[in-house]
Amino acid sequence: MIAGRTFAAAALALVLGANAPTLAQPYPSKVVKVIVPFTPGSPNDVMARLLVQHVQTRLGQPLIVDNRVGGGTSIGVKAAATAAPDGYTLLFISSALVIDPAMKKADYDPTQDFVPVATVTTTSWLLAVSPSLPVKTMQEFVAYTKANPGKVTLAYTQGTAAVLVGERFRQLSGADIVAVPYKGGAAAMPDFLGGRIQMLIPTPSTTLPLIREGKMLPLAITSAERSPDLPDVPTAREVGMPELTLDFWNGVLAPAGTPPEIVARLNEAINDSLRSPEMKSSMSKLGLDAKIGSPQDFTRFIAEEIPRWTEIVKAVGMKAE
Repeated sequence: MIAGRTFAAAALALVLGANAPTLAQPYPSKVVKVIVPFTPGSPNDVMARLLVQHVQTRLGQPLIVDNRVGGGTSIGVKAAATAAPDGYTLLFISSALVIDPAMKKADYDPTQDFVPVATVTTTSWLLAVSPSLPVKTMQEFVAYTKANPGKVTLAYTQGTAAVLVGERFRQLSGADIVAVPYKGGAAAMPDFLGGRIQMLIPTPSTTLPLIREGKMLPLAITSAERSPDLPDVPTAREVGMPELTLDFWNGVLAPAGTPPEIVARLNEAINDSLRSPEMKSSMSKLGLDAKIGSPQDFTRFIAEEIPRWTEIVKAVGMKAE
């Protein structure tokens, strides 16, 4: 009888021992998918791929980018929101996370469907014009548009933060400009360089070379402080529009319910990557600044961004279809 119990105990121990590695497998133990709801080659996509390249070496497992484009960013965001909360599907997202729900009925809740993992970058927008215009300052530009009503055009992509910035600028300044829709910033650039469009709302990361070559004239930047890359460009506050002190940001989210220990592991790997000299150098070339913080910092930041952009959408009266 004793021998039977001993055998049964030994067999149970073998079964438990065989299952233990599966039950206690460290994260990550397989490929991690990062959903990027932006077109391949776009600034957001470039930043996501740069981050993935560095983070995967710290996690010890491959990270793959899955571009899910469509519906603005809603298709990719929804796919991430409904994924298993096991840390193997992440979302690389921008300010669109809080702007899209303010502009239209979104089928996701940015605060309920996700757990913030880490902020990645922050940048600003430029209020930039063609150097062919006879202006050098924001004051001169606004005066010129009023003296030439309907002749100055602003390129925009429907449903983006940039068009909200442009519309709010028009309200605050009283500038007489005509908004012209484009499918994307890249599509508008040839017309801008050819003089058919006179104003853009780009980010520094996409336009620094053009500015340095004298092909674009930035009149203001939406950052709280002047940019080290563009020290002569005044802030929106300095030109009398503090309401346009706004950030464009990127961050990583996981589906709601993802275990805290996995979120902490990812946050550590992302922050370590952002601190690395190689990553700093690459981001500097793109005109981006690292935004390092805890998951709790990111949670608070999103909570602050929602009413800010909701108020702007309300002020300009714009809704996406």
